[in-house]
Amino acid sequence: MEKRVVITGIGAVTPIGKNVKETWEGIKNKKCGIDEIKLFDSSNFKTKLDAEVKDYNPLDYFEPKQAKRMDRSSQFAIIAAREAVNDSGINEDNTDYERVGIFVSSGIGGLRTIQEQCETNYIKGNNRVSPMFIPMAISNMAAGNISIEFGFKGESVCMVTACASSTHAIGEAYKTIKLGTEDVVIAGGTEASICSVGIAGFENMKALSSSTDKNRASIPFDKERSGFVMGEGAGMLVLEELEHAIKRNAKIYGEIVGFGSTTDAYHITSPAPNGEGGANAMIRAIKDSNLNAEDIDYINAHGTSTHLNDATETMAIKTALGEASKKVMVSSTKGNIGHLLGAAGGVEAVICVKALEENIVPPTINYKEKDEECDLDIVPNELREKELNVVMSNSLGFGGHNASIIIKKYSKS
Repeated sequence: MEKRVVITGIGAVTPIGKNVKETWEGIKNKKCGIDEIKLFDSSNFKTKLDAEVKDYNPLDYFEPKQAKRMDRSSQFAIIAAREAVNDSGINEDNTDYERVGIFVSSGIGGLRTIQEQCETNYIKGNNRVSPMFIPMAISNMAAGNISIEFGFKGESVCMVTACASSTHAIGEAYKTIKLGTEDVVIAGGTEASICSVGIAGFENMKALSSSTDKNRASIPFDKERSGFVMGEGAGMLVLEELEHAIKRNAKIYGEIVGFGSTTDAYHITSPAPNGEGGANAMIRAIKDSNLNAEDIDYINAHGTSTHLNDATETMAIKTALGEASKKVMVSSTKGNIGHLLGAAGGVEAVICVKALEENIVPPTINYKEKDEECDLDIVPNELREKELNVVMSNSLGFGGHNASIIIKKYSKS
C-alpha cells in the first residue's frame, strides 16, 4: 500500500524575511523585497534592481571557518533547513536518521564562488585558487551540507532543472516517501546567484526587467511586464510519512497528494506554444492526486513577469483545468520576492502551506494594467480570506522542465 505524505515543518529565508513568519507577514502586508542592487557595482548594467536577502551577515548563523567554506547558497539552505527541522520536532529520539533523506536543489549552485575564483585565477594565477572552490561551487553541496549539519543519512540528492528544481525536489521526495523508501525527507531549494556574471547572463538574454521603479519591475500578468527580477534565498519543507508523524504526535500542516512533471521538448529557454508542457504537468498532478480540476482552490503560479511565461502559463492553466479555470484563484508572489530561480518552488511551497493554514490567498501585488492574454482571476493587489482545501504550485524551467505539486488540507480519512 502506498504511504501518505504530510508536511510537518517549514523554513525559509527570503528577500522579505529571515524566516517563515517574517516572509508570510510580508506576503500578507504586500511587502516588496525588490530594491537597488547592493551585492555588486551595477553602474555598467541596464539592470538596476534585484531582490536580495536584506542585512544578511553569515556570522549571525555560522562560525567564521564554517561560513568561509560555504557558498552563500549553501548558507541559505542550512538556515532554512534549521528552521524547518526545528519546526517539525524530529530528533534522534523519535526518528531514525538512517531514514531521513535530503532532496535539496539549486538551479545554478555556487555561482558567486565560481565568479570569484575565476577572477582570482585570472588576476593572481592558478596557484591562488581556493582548494575549497569545487566543494563550494557544485550544486549538490547544499544537500550535502544539510546532511552533515544534522547527521541525516538517508538518500541525498540534488535535481537540477533550472527554475523547476525545488518543485521537482519536493515532488520526488513525496514519491520516495510514498514508496516507503524514507520516513522523512528535507525537501526544497536554495539559490544565491546575484553577482555580475549572473545578472549579465540573464540581462543579455533579455530576460530581466530594466525598470528602475521597484514597484513596477516584477509585475506578473500585468500588460507592462518586461522581464523578471532576480531574487535569492531558500525554502524547505519537512515531508514525512503519515504514520511516522502521528506516532510522534507531530503538527501536520497539510498533505502532498499530487505531483506531475513533464518536458516541453521544444526550446532551451522559451516555453512550448500554448503551454502544453506546463498543462500536462498539471494534468498529471491532478490525476496523481485522485482529485478533480474543480477541487483546486488556488494556484501559486510560476508567474515570472516575462511576456512569454505569463501568457503561456495562463493558457496552460486553461487547458489543464478546463471550465474550472474560470473560478480558480491564481496569483504570483514573485512581485514580493522576485524570481528565486531554483529556490522559487521551495519558497512558494512554503507560502502555499501558510495559505492553507490561514485560509488566505496571497495577492499579485503592484498590478495595474490588465492584459487580455492573462485573463484568469489573478487576485490583484489585495489578499483574500477564503476557505482553502486544495492548492497547487507550478514551476517551469529553462530546457522545458515543468513541475506541479498539489497540497491538501490534512484529514484523517
